Amino acid sequence: MTRFLLARASRMALTVLAVVLITFGLTRIAYRNPARMLAPENASEETIAAIANSLRLNDPWYLQLWYYIVRGPEIKGTPTGLFNWPPSLGYSYRQQRPVTELILEKIPVTFSLATGALLLWVTISIVLGVYAARRPGSVFDHVTSGVSYVLLSVPTFVTGVVLLFVLYYQLSLAGVKFFPSGGYVAFTESPAEWARHLLLPWTTLLLVEVGLFQRVVRASVLEVADRDYIRTARAKGLGPRGVYFNHALSAALNPILTLGAIEFAAILGGAIITEQIFGLDGVGRLAVSAANDGDAPVVIGCTLLGAVIFVVSTFVIDVITHARSGK
Repeated sequence: MTRFLLARASRMALTVLAVVLITFGLTRIAYRNPARMLAPENASEETIAAIANSLRLNDPWYLQLWYYIVRGPEIKGTPTGLFNWPPSLGYSYRQQRPVTELILEKIPVTFSLATGALLLWVTISIVLGVYAARRPGSVFDHVTSGVSYVLLSVPTFVTGVVLLFVLYYQLSLAGVKFFPSGGYVAFTESPAEWARHLLLPWTTLLLVEVGLFQRVVRASVLEVADRDYIRTARAKGLGPRGVYFNHALSAALNPILTLGAIEFAAILGGAIITEQIFGLDGVGRLAVSAANDGDAPVVIGCTLLGAVIFVVSTFVIDVITHARSGK
């Protein structure tokens, strides 16, 4: 087990380092003159040069990379560099604030969106997938399969816009004003309003993900449905619900957990489209705004956050599945 953990931890570290290097290189290609992007519209060349000098944008690329990874100059009393404690993700060119601080402000919105949607789509997918696996080829199986294929074919932005049009706009015209058009209310401020404002975004992600997860659950349960211990459970008189939910589903959990961790990490890293449609001021929206403004440190920080969430999620799932396998 120790060797397994060390191997996975080493892979995590190399993955995060590779993401930093690649993202740093891509931002240098995309923003060849960030000082001009940050300067006022009619700024003089002297102003642009002063901005570049103050942000050390004229230094060689390897020195800028060294500043970012190891230790850079202090900006307004804030040390920069990933190897500081606590680690620093740099300093925003545009907002003149630490990137870590900006992300920490946005992460509760994205975390609420990702966690609620995950719980909903996993629960519904397990129920639909197990019942479809109990009667393969039945009307229920064909209907859920058809709906899954349709949901998998519809882009996220189409689902979100349709939900807004039907459940917000049309209902509002009819005098039913339950669903808000967007925005976010903190859970600590009002749990009911928190859930009400996130209901449409959750439903959007649910409809996007449930088609895939339902098919994975169905296939995983069918794969183990004819194994000896399942037949033994049936022979002992265990009912269909106990056989499929307690035995077959438990044995088929590994691919479900793996896929769930990947999807959760992807959303937590920034559900860009959903946040944009519903006006949620989360990490995805922060990343889009930073990319448009040429704010390279924020772009790198948001990308690195997504990478860290992804590798940590997969590491946890690898440990769980390894422990379940008994190796």
